[in-house]
Amino acid sequence: MNYLLTLFLAVLAGFALLRVEVVSFLDSLTPILQTIGSIAIIIFSFALLYHGVKALFGKE
Repeated sequence: MNYLLTLFLAVLAGFALLRVEVVSFLDSLTPILQTIGSIAIIIFSFALLYHGVKALFGKE
């Protein structure tokens, strides 16, 4: 059950990376941070869906 909490926190971290306020010296990293955040959200959301479907069909 602890791994589900980790997956939820990973999705939350992805959203946090999308909302990062950059200062002048980090302005060039904005596209990279948004890409990493988007990929993290997608990957960990699919992992949550996979575990949910697996638990739904009782193959846990």
